[in-house]
Amino acid sequence: MSTLARLVGTGPLLLDFDGPVCSVFAGHPAPRVAAELVALIGAEGIAIPEAVYRESDPLAILRWVGSTSSTEITTAVEVALCAAELSASATATPTPFARDVILNARARGLAVAVVSNNSAPAIEAYLTAHGMAAYVSPIIGRAYADPGRMKPNPEPLLAAARALNVAPSRCTLIGDSMTDIEAARAAGVPVVGYANRPWKVDAFAHADAVVTSMRDIAELLSPMSPESPDLS
Repeated sequence: MSTLARLVGTGPLLLDFDGPVCSVFAGHPAPRVAAELVALIGAEGIAIPEAVYRESDPLAILRWVGSTSSTEITTAVEVALCAAELSASATATPTPFARDVILNARARGLAVAVVSNNSAPAIEAYLTAHGMAAYVSPIIGRAYADPGRMKPNPEPLLAAARALNVAPSRCTLIGDSMTDIEAARAAGVPVVGYANRPWKVDAFAHADAVVTSMRDIAELLSPMSPESPDLS
């Protein structure tokens, strides 16, 4: 059995959301959301560094405000980001073969969870709209107005393992960012890097395995795969 088959075919799968499951900001661009958050912060009279003005990742804006501003401002940004994510979930683009990964895993009796720095309501809305909510549990989203608890903090992964009543080492995370890999390492969770950009193949060298398409995982979990383990 290959390393990838062992990782994804023998225990619960923990999926990051934005990337492995869908492109959440495909129809509601992340740079626009980031700019809206920066404008909200600026309206409060807070000095904003040039690098933050140029930031295109809304989660990076939330991290910055959480580390530099009051709880009230952080909460205001959290509220705005949650609303933007929920809106974005309606136009998110499914990642090719992500649905097959989820359904094939469940057909084999494997638990599938989502562990994400995005908000849980947005994740739930997307999964419901795409007919997958019944196959994914638990959903571990971003801690509300507490960005220090987002990945690479291992707590979301540990929370998922607790909810599944398994040791972290029995799970496998599929993630598309360095924060996913760092969180997995800190939590003792094996990790598959989903390299959806060419530069990520080398960047994810410290993952346990790397794939460039979710198809690789879907096919391994298919009942027709010669590497698909018999869990009966």
